[in-house]
Amino acid sequence: MARALHKLNARTVATLRKPGRHGDGGGLYLSISKDGRRRWVFLYNANGKLREMGLGSAQEVSLAEARGKAASARKLRTEGFDPLTERQRPKAVVPTFGEAAERFVTEMEPQFRNAKHVAQWRMTLNRYAAALVNKPVDTITTEDVLAVLRPIWLEKNETASRLRGRIERVLDAAKAQGYRTGENPARWRGHLDHLLPRRQRLQRGHHAAMPVVEVPEFIAKLQARDAVGARALEFLILTAARSGEVLGAKWAEIDLAEKIWTVPASRMKAGREHRVPLSDRAIAILSEVASLGDEPNGYVFPSAKRGQPLSMMAMHMLLRRMKDDVTVHGFRSSFRDWCGEISSFPREVAEAALAHVVGDATERAYRRGDALEKRRSLMEAWAQYCEHDTATITSLHAAG
Repeated sequence: MARALHKLNARTVATLRKPGRHGDGGGLYLSISKDGRRRWVFLYNANGKLREMGLGSAQEVSLAEARGKAASARKLRTEGFDPLTERQRPKAVVPTFGEAAERFVTEMEPQFRNAKHVAQWRMTLNRYAAALVNKPVDTITTEDVLAVLRPIWLEKNETASRLRGRIERVLDAAKAQGYRTGENPARWRGHLDHLLPRRQRLQRGHHAAMPVVEVPEFIAKLQARDAVGARALEFLILTAARSGEVLGAKWAEIDLAEKIWTVPASRMKAGREHRVPLSDRAIAILSEVASLGDEPNGYVFPSAKRGQPLSMMAMHMLLRRMKDDVTVHGFRSSFRDWCGEISSFPREVAEAALAHVVGDATERAYRRGDALEKRRSLMEAWAQYCEHDTATITSLHAAG
């Protein structure tokens, strides 16, 4: 005959004062000591011996919670396990989202189309999901996922959609490995589709860019602002880089002596390492922000949150406060317009500065270098243009 359960009630538990064990059924007891201490215990037989497992103080653990813990212990017994032994067994270390993502990409690498696709996966997760990287994978919630998707959902909808799908796959893999339970917070159908607007099937159009003749005046306004976001945006303009490349930059990537910033392939859109020659003004900006910390693994442009990069929204909000109806990405177009309309640097040098692929496969095979020194002259000339009145520098030309 099955043992009766739930013999106690909440009132009885609250009023019992008699020392001893008071059974609730199924091995659960309220144990009251002579000095009045009250605690829950689970009693069971293992190898012919009576064992007692504490379930917590009756002041902190309710009757319902104690019954739940006792039920879990009984389940272990029916499966042939000793509850106390299982409790003492070291628990598996739950990986962070960054660790789970890297494991997933590495294990799935054979099914990806090519090395570029692998690099894009890593870049997308490291750049746009940076806020998740250090979180244990079993603690990530819907709000955590929304926090990384909302800032780019409308502006970069295609990228955001890919990011959501990749987060979902990483979390699904973590669940399959036993690190998570419950529903996937990145799932779209029946979940995030109730919280985010549906994306258009195809997004086209150009990023709003500032006319190149207005850039020097804008740079002067930026330099008058004492903010990390202003320094980051000026550095982005001077290097013609993408926002994710700048915000994700770490000091280990910077060689101040050689005046080169090396962006690893994992953070580049094309999946290839990109060397950026740094102008004197770019070096000056780095010297200024170094006061915020220049540890090799530290971010060049840190946020107020320790160990986190400046938010993707920081530069967008700065432009909004300055009332300029342009986009951060549009400054790459401003740079390209300057290269083609004002300077006389060759097209291929300008395209290399933008990390664009130039020519067909045969042409690229013969062009092994990255025109670093030619680009050094280009970026210094661009920096000089940005810091002077346009009327005085329209005669800038390539140095040969």
